[in-house]
Amino acid sequence: MISFYLNGKRHELTQLNPNTTVLEYLRLHEGQTDTKEGCGSGDCGACTVMVQRLPNASQPALSDENGDEKNATPPFYTINSCITLVSLMDGHHLMTASYLADNPEHHPERALLHPAQQAMVEYHGSQCGFCTPGFVMSLACVYENNRMQTSPEAASQNDAKQLSYDEVVASISGNLCRCTGYRPIIEAGLLMSDIGQQREAEQSAVKDLTISLTTDAMASTKESIVSEHVPAETKLNNAESNDIAPALNDAGRQLYMPKSLDELNQVLAANPQATIWAGGTDLGLSVTQYLVDHEVIIQLSAVEALKSWSLFDAKSDPSNEDSNNEQAPSQILILGAGMSYQQMLPVLKQYFPSFAQVFERIASPQIRNMGTIGGNIANASPIGDLPPILLALDASIHLRHCAPNRKESDNSNEIYTDEIIPLSEFFLDYKKTKLQAGSYVVAIHIPLMHDNQHLFIHKISKRYEDDISACLLAARIDVSADGMTIENAKLGLGGMAAIPLLATTCQQALVEQAAEVASFEQAAQVLSADVTPMTDVRASREYRSHVVQRLLVKCGKQLVAGRQTETA
Repeated sequence: MISFYLNGKRHELTQLNPNTTVLEYLRLHEGQTDTKEGCGSGDCGACTVMVQRLPNASQPALSDENGDEKNATPPFYTINSCITLVSLMDGHHLMTASYLADNPEHHPERALLHPAQQAMVEYHGSQCGFCTPGFVMSLACVYENNRMQTSPEAASQNDAKQLSYDEVVASISGNLCRCTGYRPIIEAGLLMSDIGQQREAEQSAVKDLTISLTTDAMASTKESIVSEHVPAETKLNNAESNDIAPALNDAGRQLYMPKSLDELNQVLAANPQATIWAGGTDLGLSVTQYLVDHEVIIQLSAVEALKSWSLFDAKSDPSNEDSNNEQAPSQILILGAGMSYQQMLPVLKQYFPSFAQVFERIASPQIRNMGTIGGNIANASPIGDLPPILLALDASIHLRHCAPNRKESDNSNEIYTDEIIPLSEFFLDYKKTKLQAGSYVVAIHIPLMHDNQHLFIHKISKRYEDDISACLLAARIDVSADGMTIENAKLGLGGMAAIPLLATTCQQALVEQAAEVASFEQAAQVLSADVTPMTDVRASREYRSHVVQRLLVKCGKQLVAGRQTETA
């Protein structure tokens, strides 16, 4: 069973097609037509809704490497309902535009609009109105999170933090309708806080969108309901066979929601051909665009072990063959494959600030809230933004292969085997990887950078925000202690060929060369030995080749400029 709140009311589902999206459920099952379908592919943002994760003892807050819980009060976030499975809403509160206004019982003449809605009215932020609910939800989300961060003392003194122009623009970067242009919508976003403060000063009713529950409310209720709805004979059979019951079941189609890695291993070993679903921001297109009806889905959203991160001291590991190698990395950042882009961002800001900076160019807020690092890699898209950066950082990937046909004579009690391989060995061909039936990505291992290592990332796309790369270059340049010589280089390329790849010939051309722009100019000339770029709707072969060459030279200029700044 899945359990969630929709506009303040609890919903419990057991019989539903696992392929049902949030948008489909809202419009066809609940009659919530205020949420619109635009592109059906997660691009336009017309279908945007707002979500808040509910407190749940079985799903604790995201923890850091020390096990300390973060985000005790879960923030609001937006998603594209057209490509999000409704099962991903388990343990969440799902809100649509119609829920934002305050209860009309308090205002008999009319409902009191949410500050985001009222601001859109006052600044004429809609034209045809079709995309307006999506814009409203994006604005309401940034408004509510800002309000949540405002202390009661500041609120009582009308001293709440004002949203900046950049914050408003970033919040609506995933809403692409341009009927009225951005100006009135941005002005509406800047006005929201003033409207909220004025209402609080006048003691007008201000709706609290947060569902207040005890920490274990969802977990305890869910357990009791499952117990009530599962027949006794089924429980007995499951107990005898250790089978894990599907959360959703409909006409032979099943969706499993394992709660731990052990459960995931067990379910996947029993269903090796199942579709593994994390955020599904790209996989969702198989349902909405290609009308695929997945028979068995294993959803990873409840496996908290896949959402954690840690630091590993490689030098202190006795099993590490490179522990005595001075050139080997001393610390490795391990990111769980189930971490969303948004969950990764604060970690990357701390350890890889250059990597974090490019996140505003990756997808949209709605996609970053749902998409995962493991999904982005396993999807093996040649235009994925993360793989070329991870290749440049010399990352490794932790794979787990569950064994559905383990013989009873086998000495091992484990139903899986693990392997950690360089990410450069993971991609085999277009959409083909080292993953096989019964396999999944556990984590990504990224060596921390040293003082003499520099990372440069450049993405080229037709739009600055919310667009797919025409090409992406990630360059990690290692220089000598005096900064005069290039000791090593890793050049990750995306959007160039059937797979993300390392420009090995070009890399080698930089090694032992002077850390000068001329070295990068010369290395750029041999790029053709590494890749013959593709031609598609985003860019021609010639364009991609020329642009990446110039981006490499730009990296050289940045390296030299940084060295000059350090010595000044």
